[in-house]
Amino acid sequence: MLTTPISLLDLAFVGEGESVHESLHGSVLLAQRAEQLGLHRIWYAEHHNIESIASSATAVLIAHVAAHTRRIRLGAGGIMLPNHAPLIIAEQFGTLASLHPGRIDLGLGRAPGTDQNTLRALRRDPRASDSFPQDLLELQGYLSGETRVPHVHANPGRGTQVPLYVLGSSLFGAQLAARLGLPYAFASHFAPQLLHEAIRIYRERFQPSAQLERPYMIAGINVIAADTEAAARVQLVKRRKAFVRGIFSRPGQRLEDAEVQAILDSPQGQQIDQMFVYTALGPPEAVRVALEQFQAHTQADELMVVLQADSVQTRLRSLDLLAEGLGLSPIQPPASP
Repeated sequence: MLTTPISLLDLAFVGEGESVHESLHGSVLLAQRAEQLGLHRIWYAEHHNIESIASSATAVLIAHVAAHTRRIRLGAGGIMLPNHAPLIIAEQFGTLASLHPGRIDLGLGRAPGTDQNTLRALRRDPRASDSFPQDLLELQGYLSGETRVPHVHANPGRGTQVPLYVLGSSLFGAQLAARLGLPYAFASHFAPQLLHEAIRIYRERFQPSAQLERPYMIAGINVIAADTEAAARVQLVKRRKAFVRGIFSRPGQRLEDAEVQAILDSPQGQQIDQMFVYTALGPPEAVRVALEQFQAHTQADELMVVLQADSVQTRLRSLDLLAEGLGLSPIQPPASP
């Protein structure tokens, strides 16, 4: 039986024929259902200039979902720190933590989360990622109340102690998280190649900190849950095509089906397939077995599930099937006083 905490990464995917409003409302419904089922947390990721992803204003989305839920932890998985001044992020997440005490996480990445043209539109210097370790420490200082910038404080934010998580898909993040004594989340749901080496480095080099006494490793895994394996494989085909459109389409120029298939049949298609190496696929029992095998494979302290689904309704159905496979039942809310 899988006893490892299960969490969700929600990109607020905008399906074919869906509006952004429908997608964001779906994220609220998904969070409410995840809370009922007792999942550990939900994170939202900062991406820009991708028509199929509606989580770009990550702190705003977290605030909205938090206002419509009661207990489940919510956070960024993550904020791309090179896109922002650390003080601004400390104020945003300090505000969230003040509104929703004990429920807010802050995962941090050093990639821009977009392409070079959009990076320029964000008014960011491409070299900003080089200062990620220093920016992270500056942000940590604002949230702890021990500012590293004389006479500058985050209000709100000061003393909120919002827990920080380092995100990554390379060895850099593993090394940094270990050195700073922070939890580490590896993006094995789309960049699996260095997963095991990153885990080894993080655990071997971990140094305890005020936030964390021992290593805490989160590993990402895709879930494509359906009533039958055949139905799940149909969803996999759709998601492969959606990834191609998301990665290779230019804004306002949607790739035709023939163009998508040509990419999938090329060496670039192999790169797309690599993104699905760690995928639990099929009916509930098959998904449970795959998650158990992945956890045994990684010894992860927590699994971060990405529901690869093509609509709000499919996302919700996938969550219910995941819960069925794991034997999760809705938790009764506490009685009102």
